[in-house]
Amino acid sequence: MTGSTDMPAPAPRRAALVFIFITVLLDMLAVGMVVPVLPKLVVSFMDGNTADGARTFGLFGTVWALMQFFFSPFLGALSDRFGRRPVILLSNFGLGLDYILMALSPTLAWLFVGRVISGITAASVPTAGAYIADVTPPEKRAGAFGLLGAAFGIGFVLGPAVGGLLGVVSPRLPFWVAAGLSLTNACYGLLVLPESLPKERRAPFSLARANPLGALKLLRSQPGLLGLASVSWLVNLAHEVLPSCFVLYTSYRYGWNESTVGLALGAIGITSGAVQGGLVRRVVARYGERRTMLTGLSFACVSYVAMGLAPTSLAFWLVIPLSALGSLTGPATQGLMSRRVGRGEQGQLQGANTSIRGIAGLIGPAMFTMTFAAFLHKGDMSFDLPGAAFVLAAILVVFAIPLASWAAREVPVRAEATV
Repeated sequence: MTGSTDMPAPAPRRAALVFIFITVLLDMLAVGMVVPVLPKLVVSFMDGNTADGARTFGLFGTVWALMQFFFSPFLGALSDRFGRRPVILLSNFGLGLDYILMALSPTLAWLFVGRVISGITAASVPTAGAYIADVTPPEKRAGAFGLLGAAFGIGFVLGPAVGGLLGVVSPRLPFWVAAGLSLTNACYGLLVLPESLPKERRAPFSLARANPLGALKLLRSQPGLLGLASVSWLVNLAHEVLPSCFVLYTSYRYGWNESTVGLALGAIGITSGAVQGGLVRRVVARYGERRTMLTGLSFACVSYVAMGLAPTSLAFWLVIPLSALGSLTGPATQGLMSRRVGRGEQGQLQGANTSIRGIAGLIGPAMFTMTFAAFLHKGDMSFDLPGAAFVLAAILVVFAIPLASWAAREVPVRAEATV
């Protein structure tokens, strides 16, 4: 690809990547900050009825995931048409204003509306991924996507901890701080974020492209793309075992209390972030994206089995660094997928990936919690396998390995996918 108009200067490219990293980090930090206080706020609107509050909070979570599922392809397609910069900035401003709405919510209905808007505006992450694909050469995208994953991990680890501390002061304070972070980030972006998608490379906007079914059509358009998307879905579905069953499993099997669970989840987040932010780039540079992806899948499979069968707390703790190496999978898979579409389709592709994660988030919790419950000792049954949910996660990854090997076979990189 020649022509100075398509070749961003190295300095703006580095500054843009730093901004995208900070954007995702602050977005995930803000999302995580409300996690400890939102259930209590919902219960307070239910006159302290915990059972009704739990059911209502479950509805909040489902609706939030559905908004992500439907609007991620929509925002991705918008960014393909109008550029990445306006979509990212508008999403940041919208998210900040929405947190203010939730902080001021006088009724449960207002809080629900705020949560719906949050699900829509938080769907800016696909556009961030498309920005990375725009400004990064194909051979370096896996490492850049790894930084994006590291921002996710750091935000989700620090967010709930900060939100819990702020929630002691007031259950609405985390919303105000989250709003401040999002709005500050948006203002910062106005100053430093250049556009990454030239006008001549943009794709026309249509509802046919901007919905989950249209995203599926894109995944079928190039060799191996649907297979890689299926690998991503299986990996994300398997990963749902952690938020769904981690607390239940470790409390039941090892007698862990809240502080121990928090430390373990923090260790998982930190080690995973370290792998994605520091190791992915080096491994991909030496072994390539295909071998890196298959290596990550192998570590994920082994670690899920080891977690499910670990007889003691110490054994479980020793598995955590091993499980972090499974984080090699995601960035390498994203890198391979981004090679197979043009620059004007990167937003749609990233939107499709987020929709895939949304489907996994809808299916996984019920599937894994029911599996956990089904294999507990009941009555006269002598068979007790509390780690069955983790074994099921490993089985899902086993199915992903041959599919990944086939889908990641060498194909010509689309010329317009390069920078």
